[in-house]
Amino acid sequence: MTSSDATEPAAGPLHAALANIVATRLLAWFDRHGRHDLPWQRGITPYRVWVSEIMLQQTQVNTVIPYFDRFMARFPDVQTLADAPEDDVLHHWTGLGYYARARNLHRAARKVCEAHGGVFPRTPDALCELPGIGKSTAGAILSIACGERAPILDGNVKRVLTRLCAIAGDTSRGSTLERLWTLADALTPAERCADYTQAIMDLGATLCTRSRPACALCPLAEACVARAEGTPTLYPSRKQSRRLPERRCQMLVVRNPAGEFLLEKRPATGIWGGLWSFPEIDHGADPATACDRITGEAPGSLHHGTVFRHTFSHFHLDVSPVHIRVPGLGRHVLEDQRLAWYKPGQRALGLAAPVKKLIDALCPAGART
Repeated sequence: MTSSDATEPAAGPLHAALANIVATRLLAWFDRHGRHDLPWQRGITPYRVWVSEIMLQQTQVNTVIPYFDRFMARFPDVQTLADAPEDDVLHHWTGLGYYARARNLHRAARKVCEAHGGVFPRTPDALCELPGIGKSTAGAILSIACGERAPILDGNVKRVLTRLCAIAGDTSRGSTLERLWTLADALTPAERCADYTQAIMDLGATLCTRSRPACALCPLAEACVARAEGTPTLYPSRKQSRRLPERRCQMLVVRNPAGEFLLEKRPATGIWGGLWSFPEIDHGADPATACDRITGEAPGSLHHGTVFRHTFSHFHLDVSPVHIRVPGLGRHVLEDQRLAWYKPGQRALGLAAPVKKLIDALCPAGART
């Protein structure tokens, strides 16, 4: 097969032959070398597969494993998750990032319980009506948990398919994405759907990696156009890099006489949506005046900490922590439900990552009371 062949729609005898090669070789490789003991592969249910798939979006397996285990210990089933306070859900997500995933997970659990009696729907369209579930996640749930034939197209699979057929173009848009879905569907076998789905994801995660693909070990090497052309790392096509803009702010690390931290609940949407954070003010604002305005207390002491950088997907945030002690509990804090005094271990809250890091540094686990 040549690169020009790969531009044709994934149908007909050419792709039927390729599908047979891919399924046969990939499943044989998976039986010997695939990952079979990941936490979400034990006691497989649609709920466990769903949670793992959402966690694995834009996050590596080794990072996800401890989060998944803790999440399942606290929320063992969809009803428990649906009944939980959002703060508790976000608390167990703290550190994984992309917090909209956690909020959608919570919303979807409630919808499964309210609209489907606690049972996940068994069609792609119905699954895709749940918050945060797209076509690929729906396919993973149906194939892995239900044994149904359903294609997937996550980042690992996109990488495998673009190399296999030397498909150029932005994999998230238009005709390229349509072609990849058509190919993914054509290659998905009718038998051993769950194993095939796990196998092609494993191949992308372990051998067909972004920068150093292990082509010599790949079961699909002989059928791979990009390998034959000596250009596997050209696929998927790389998006043009751009310089991330920089923003600056001050975080008010306010503590009361009991050593509790002042936290502010952020709006449901936007950066750190729904999480608790230190009050944030403009870089040039006066922190003493802001403290008085926010808490109703003038600072008893104030000093500036070391500036640090937190990088989001679309900008850098340079944070200047300002450490403030106030003499009382603050009348404004007691009157505003968006503000709360917090001591680690008191209650489960979803914390923005830099906030958790600062609190952990100021109040190590061994020193907490």
